[in-house]
Amino acid sequence: MVVDGLGEADRAVDRLFHALADATRRDMLRRCGRGELSVSRLAAAYPMSFAAVQKHVTVLERAGLVTKERRGREQLVRTDPDAVARARRALDALESAWRARVDRMTGLLSEEEGGQEAPDTG
Repeated sequence: MVVDGLGEADRAVDRLFHALADATRRDMLRRCGRGELSVSRLAAAYPMSFAAVQKHVTVLERAGLVTKERRGREQLVRTDPDAVARARRALDALESAWRARVDRMTGLLSEEEGGQEAPDTG
């Protein structure tokens, strides 16, 4: 289901989690987190075409999870640690909202149970 009227912040979170949804991109993120790598060196680690690796890197870059910098003929990729913190904050906000909903439902159920008479067992 697609929701119309999402703000830029919501679209940014969508791009972030879309990028993180793929195991290859998460692995690329981990590798680049250890130190910057050229796209060609990154491509050597995967059984896919160079173009496919470039597409994965582009998804990561659009999500703000990595940055690319051209040095000479190479494009160096580096993980942005602040992006991981943004993902954590988005998940924390979701957790907080759902915990509040569960707490409200628990309260309503407790009120409902407290207002009912005990069943007659005799």
